[in-house]
Amino acid sequence: MNKKNITSIVIAVVAVIVAIIIIINGFTNQDNTELQTINLSEVTRSVFYSPQYVAIKNGYFEKNGMKIELTTGQGADAVMTAVLANQADIGFAGPEASIYVYNEGKEDHTEVFAQLTKRDGSFLISREPNDNFSWKDIKGKTVIPGRKGGVPYMTLEYVLKQNEINPQTDASLDDSIKFDLMAGAFSAGNADYVTLFEPTASQTVAQGKGYIVASIGEAAGEIPYTAYFAKQSYINENKDIIQGFTNSIYEGQQWVKNHTAREIAEVVQEFFPDTDLDMLESAIQSYKNIDAWNETPVMTEESFSRLEDVMIEAGELQEKVPFNEIVNNTYAENAIK
Repeated sequence: MNKKNITSIVIAVVAVIVAIIIIINGFTNQDNTELQTINLSEVTRSVFYSPQYVAIKNGYFEKNGMKIELTTGQGADAVMTAVLANQADIGFAGPEASIYVYNEGKEDHTEVFAQLTKRDGSFLISREPNDNFSWKDIKGKTVIPGRKGGVPYMTLEYVLKQNEINPQTDASLDDSIKFDLMAGAFSAGNADYVTLFEPTASQTVAQGKGYIVASIGEAAGEIPYTAYFAKQSYINENKDIIQGFTNSIYEGQQWVKNHTAREIAEVVQEFFPDTDLDMLESAIQSYKNIDAWNETPVMTEESFSRLEDVMIEAGELQEKVPFNEIVNNTYAENAIK
């Protein structure tokens, strides 16, 4: 074969390779442009929300045509502010935030469209070890419970009352410390107890700063603890997005239900770079043990009513609001069909 023929063949091969690269890049760019970016604000970063991180990591949102931009608000009030100011498309926090906004009389208030967790995910950390802890041990002690009016604070109050402890007179609930600073404040010597979510609870124990003595969620029973919400206008104008988002969360819930704590830890580890795999596995198993996660995104009226009971008992709600004004189960029900 002469040089001319060899040169022609080389040119032809190069041309084919270039064409293939252009075609592949074209498809990749097309796929990327088809993904709609959704700004999601979560209340905090916690193993408690593992089904959400599984849905992101396993590509369920991409399958439904969206890319998630995740930010952490560090408190339900901050998440709600971001949603109302259009800085976030979807918020993820306690349903009580939507109740408060509705009671303020806002015309374009938020609606809850998918539930993720069904009980409190915080654990009570004691400064001293106590293998025989009783809730009555809190009498005369100081607890750091989070923001007054938030579900963690109200759930703790509810548990104390169920155990014949008056939160106003029998103990001191220090609500002056911001949510993301609670572990640090406790480690620095403030209070006798603190309520912390995983993996922060296990990290505090590993540092020798405290001891897990109780699960608040296990003691309180089922309530719709954290859920996804958006403004009514956004939901009405983006029905396909809300449906795709809810479908993705449902897939995450089902995957978590059917996999071990170790398998879940391996998937979500990148969301917790400062936590080793064994600790993540232990934290996730803690949540499996108390049946923390909803199996579907549907919120029941019964559980919503119980949340309102907790809020009324805490003095944060005067009377119950209509379930259908706050909760829109349409998309959750469609997801499980």
